Amino acid sequence: MKKVLIISPFFPPINAADMQRVRTSLPYFKDFDWEVEVVVVDAKYIDMIEDPILSLSVPDDITIHTVSALPIKITKKIGLGSVALRSLWQYKNKVNQLLRSKKYDLIYFSTTQFPLLILGAYWKRKFDVPYVIDMQDPWHTDYYQNKPKKERPRKYCFSYRLNKYLEPIAMKNVAGLIAVSKSYIDDLVIRYPRLKNIPAAVIPFGANPLDFELAKSMNSYIIEFDKKKLNIVYTGAVGYIMSKSIHFLCTALSSLKVNHPDAYSKIHIHFIGTSYADIERSVHTVLPIAEQYSVEEVVTERTSRIGYYDSLNLLSAADALLILGSDDEAYNPSKIDVYAMAKKLIIGIFSFDNAAVDKMEQLNLGKVFKYSAKGTEQELADYLDHLNMQNDSLLPKKKYFNSAKTLTKEQCNLFSKVLADSQK
Repeated sequence: MKKVLIISPFFPPINAADMQRVRTSLPYFKDFDWEVEVVVVDAKYIDMIEDPILSLSVPDDITIHTVSALPIKITKKIGLGSVALRSLWQYKNKVNQLLRSKKYDLIYFSTTQFPLLILGAYWKRKFDVPYVIDMQDPWHTDYYQNKPKKERPRKYCFSYRLNKYLEPIAMKNVAGLIAVSKSYIDDLVIRYPRLKNIPAAVIPFGANPLDFELAKSMNSYIIEFDKKKLNIVYTGAVGYIMSKSIHFLCTALSSLKVNHPDAYSKIHIHFIGTSYADIERSVHTVLPIAEQYSVEEVVTERTSRIGYYDSLNLLSAADALLILGSDDEAYNPSKIDVYAMAKKLIIGIFSFDNAAVDKMEQLNLGKVFKYSAKGTEQELADYLDHLNMQNDSLLPKKKYFNSAKTLTKEQCNLFSKVLADSQK
C-alpha cells in the first residue's frame, strides 16, 4: 500500500470549506491502496468556528499530526492573521521529522492556505518526495486588480505581491495538479508551460450521504421557517463577486412584487453564513441590495457562519435551494453536489455557460437563469410566481451527486500517474 502525507491546515473540528475534500475522502483512500496521514494545525491556534460533529466523520484509524502556529493574539498586532504564514516554520520542522523517520510516496497539498505550498518544492529538493497541489481557488490572480478598493479582500496589495512571488516557487517542481475548475489549470499552464506535461485532473468536491444522516441525528441549529411560505435557502459566503447575481435576483423579486403581489408575499429567501469575518467585522452583502429594490421584507441575511451539519439540516428543511454564480467565469461552486443530495429543487443564477451550469442542466437539478441575457429577470419572476413545491414535476428528476468515494478514486488515479512519472 502506497503512502501519502496530506497537508491540510484546517481540519475538524474547524469548519472550513477548504478541508472538505480531505475530510470526505479519508474513509476511502484505503479502498484504492493508499494509506494516508494528515498534518493539521492545532485548532486552538485557529480563530474560526468549530463544529465538533465534524470530528465524528473522521475514521479512527487515520493518523493525524498536529503543528502549532504563532498565536494570532500576538501576530495580529502587526497585521498578520494568515494561518499559513503563522504555521510555515512549524510545518517545515514537523514534516522534516516525518520524512526522516518514515517512507512517504507522495505529499498532497489540499488547502487554500497557499503560502504553505512553497514547502513542496523544499521537501522535493531535500527528500526527493513528489508533491501534488489541489487548486480549490486561484492563487495568484489579476481578478481584483481593476476592482474598487471596497471590493478587494482585506490586505489585498500585500497578498497580491506575496502570491506573485510565491506561486512560481511552488509550481516549479510540482508533479501533479488537481483543480475544481479546468480554467484554474489552464491559467497555470499559460504562466508555467512545463505544467502541460504533468498529470492533471479536474475533480469537484464529493458529497457523502452519511453526512446527512449524521446531521439528522444531531440537529442543534434550527431556523423556524414560516410554513405558509416558500422558503428558499442559500448557505455560504456572499461577496462582491456575486453582487450581479444578487442584483438580478432582487430585480426579479421587485417585478414579482409589482406584478404578482400574492406570490411575492408567499416567498422568503434566507441567506445564511454570508461572511467569513467574525461578528464584529462582518458586513451584510445581500440586505443592502435588497433594500435598494425595496424587497428586504422577503430577504433574511445572517452573516454568522454556522456548523456544517447545521447547514445540511437547513438544506433538508428548505423548500428550494439557491446557488449564485459570480462574475468570475471560472467560478464553479462546490456546493452543487451537496445541494443535489438534499433532493430539493435548485435555482441557479449565473452569468456564463460554465461547468456548474452544464451540470445543473444536464442532470435536471432545477432551473438556471443567466443574468447576462436580456429579459431573464422577468423569467425568474414568472418562475417564482408559478413555483409550487407540492408539484412533484418541479422536483429534481434525478437523484444525483458525486459520491466522495468515486472522487477519491479519481484523486488516487492521479497520485498513481504522478508516481509512475517520477519513476521514469
